[in-house]
Amino acid sequence: MMNDLTGKLVLVTGGSRGIGAASAIALAVAGADVAITYQSAADEAAQVVKQIEAAGRRGFAFQADAADATAVEETVARAVDALGGLDVLVNNAGVGSSGMISDVALEEVDRVLAVNVRGAYVAARAAAARLSDGGRMIHVGSTIASRNAGPGMTLYALSKSAVVGMSKGLARDLGPRGITSNVVQPGPTDTAMNPADGPYAEAQRGALALDRFGTTDEVAALIVYLAGPTAAYITGTELTIDGGHAA
Repeated sequence: MMNDLTGKLVLVTGGSRGIGAASAIALAVAGADVAITYQSAADEAAQVVKQIEAAGRRGFAFQADAADATAVEETVARAVDALGGLDVLVNNAGVGSSGMISDVALEEVDRVLAVNVRGAYVAARAAAARLSDGGRMIHVGSTIASRNAGPGMTLYALSKSAVVGMSKGLARDLGPRGITSNVVQPGPTDTAMNPADGPYAEAQRGALALDRFGTTDEVAALIVYLAGPTAAYITGTELTIDGGHAA
């Protein structure tokens, strides 16, 4: 019963690839109907919907630029209408960034904060008004918010640290309705954005207790757990899944 999500209604932002796609599919396998958002990968989003439907659940995909507050708000409303309600928000849409602080242009600062902070906040705000009592907000952050293992990640660490603060505030705001809010903090995870055989992979593995990257399925399993009935007393915290990166 730990992961039984039968009949639950879930929205995963940024669900066309990587952790978002794996989470959407895992949530469907656990019994949920799932809507996803995507920015530009329409074909990949369609494949995720097919896998949701192959699990016997309803799946929907909606295009939205996470940096566009109006688009995010409208898309949350459309997804809730399609699903017929909302029990879980997986606030996953985000962008990466790297560079020494003296080299990062202000345009890049604006882009990263617009997606990783403002976009996540707007999605949470739009979902909060529609979530059922006893629902879940699960935000995908990064272990870099608590341990910055090398130079060049100041902007990304700033954006993901903001997600932690937001989640803690949401836990207080929404707690009276039985809604939980938590952050999943992945470490190096094998995705298209940060492949396990990429140019920076060896240095990242050197900072891990386990000599390998995580998989999107492993992160998705933690998200499914937080969405499930046995996680109802976990709120306002960060759950790290990083192979010992922060040890």
